[in-house]
Amino acid sequence: MKAKHRKTLEALFKKPTPASIRFSDIEALIIALGGEIREGEGSRVVFEFNGTCEYFHRPHPGKEAKKYQVEIVRAWLTTHGVKPSTTPP
Repeated sequence: MKAKHRKTLEALFKKPTPASIRFSDIEALIIALGGEIREGEGSRVVFEFNGTCEYFHRPHPGKEAKKYQVEIVRAWLTTHGVKPSTTPP
């Protein structure tokens, strides 16, 4: 995992939840962790990781993920045992 992905992962787990994480950085993190991103209709995307899926809409006109999206991704990754301290370098 690249340093940029580690920074994104650390940002996902910050409290209070940040509203400044770029959605594209979250997508890149999921891919770096071994997941997949599938395009849907319009701005809809599907994150797949370890046999589970989460559905999101890409934010527009801005590029930053909404706080609720960050919280959903955080909880989803936590259920799969992904945390900043447990990820390999």
